[in-house]
Amino acid sequence: MTRFRHAKIVATLGPATDSEAAIGSLFAAGADVFRFNLSHGSHDDHRRRYAAVRALEAQYGRPIAVLGDLQGPKLRLGALAGGELAIKAGDRLTLDLDTAPGGAKRIPLPHPEIFAALERGSELLVDDGKVRLRVLRAGKDRADVEVVAGTRLSDRKGVNLPGAVLPISALTEKDRRDLAFALELGCDWIALSFVQRPDDVAEAKKLVAGRAGVMAKLEKPAALDRLEEIVELSDAVMVARGDLGVEMPPESVPGQQKRIVRACRHAGKPVVVATQMLESMVSSPAPTRAEASDVATAIYDGADAVMLSAETAVGQYAAEAVAMMARIAAVVEADPIYRVQVHSVHETPEATSADAITAAARQVAETLGAAAIVTYTTSGSTTLRAARERPAAPIVCLTPRAATARRLALAWGVYPVITEDAHDFDDMVSRAVAVAAEAGFARPGDRIAITAGVPFGTPGATNLLSLARVPG
Repeated sequence: MTRFRHAKIVATLGPATDSEAAIGSLFAAGADVFRFNLSHGSHDDHRRRYAAVRALEAQYGRPIAVLGDLQGPKLRLGALAGGELAIKAGDRLTLDLDTAPGGAKRIPLPHPEIFAALERGSELLVDDGKVRLRVLRAGKDRADVEVVAGTRLSDRKGVNLPGAVLPISALTEKDRRDLAFALELGCDWIALSFVQRPDDVAEAKKLVAGRAGVMAKLEKPAALDRLEEIVELSDAVMVARGDLGVEMPPESVPGQQKRIVRACRHAGKPVVVATQMLESMVSSPAPTRAEASDVATAIYDGADAVMLSAETAVGQYAAEAVAMMARIAAVVEADPIYRVQVHSVHETPEATSADAITAAARQVAETLGAAAIVTYTTSGSTTLRAARERPAAPIVCLTPRAATARRLALAWGVYPVITEDAHDFDDMVSRAVAVAAEAGFARPGDRIAITAGVPFGTPGATNLLSLARVPG
């Protein structure tokens, strides 16, 4: 089950992929990471799926990452008498905190935090932007609004405030319960929804306490104003284009996607591009040409991973969607233009031995045509430095920690292997050569580049670069 592509695939599990056989088919088709959407399903559902993933991991002897995705605060309208209300542009409505069902002129909005952020001229988007409201007058418990666009308001639909920073935490009480469950379960990554500011990430990281990587989902324009700070604090980032596309003009999303990917590559943090990538494959055996191009664009930009949501959670062609994504990635990575684009920018190494060694490993591997770069790591930081370089050669990560190996299954070009630390120099070389050959990356006579730290087994002590040849 060795993958010979650099970009990774994240597949969301759901009702359509609930059985061991279905999860196995996704892995066989090319999934590297499984996303558990904690907005849906019971803890028992997720516990059962987790057991299936770990059984799959044991069967194939290949680390698999599990991503627990928190729901985040959901802002919704209250109930409407009859369930819906016909509206038209120019209508005047009143929003208030009263939880009683709304009517022709009054709409319940049971969120004091929204009223705290409203001011004259503010815009509210309802039902993924199908309805647009402009604030005429705002108070602490009510607001008068005018309908700008839309024909129908349905109760309990989501509400977005583009550009506003709301005085709420990214972690609700439900999220805190789900977070505790996900960590107890053993999730390798925790995705934090509705990130608005660096403090949201800091709060989550304090609760996670190193037991998983924290992935900030960027779906609020306000977060983009502090992008570099959020990337610095996060362990990884997701470009969550669903809500992002609601709260900003659709034509602005592609540029912001490229900006986020570039910021993450600069920082050496894994970045996932998500939402509606192969959406038509929910009900069709083939994607549109535009969707294939969308996936390809993320790969050309050097994203670590691309993600499938409804396509694999509820879609009729879940395994086919994963296989299609894998084929797109393979074709892109075989294109000479891909190497030019991915290598158009190389980050300047920091003045540390680890950065210097890792940068040198890429240069040596490319100069000598090495078949693989093998990194010994405990925490994973050395391997992420290697991935930041985007080398042409695959990165074989050797680590004694299962948690590190699983987490690195998300990272670009990394093939993680769980093995004990090298005992001495000769053991380091022989173990690296054997794993690279066994995985199919290197053949007899090929060279490999090896990075490690001396004394062996010392975290964060990468200070050694060695070349070895596969015997034969």
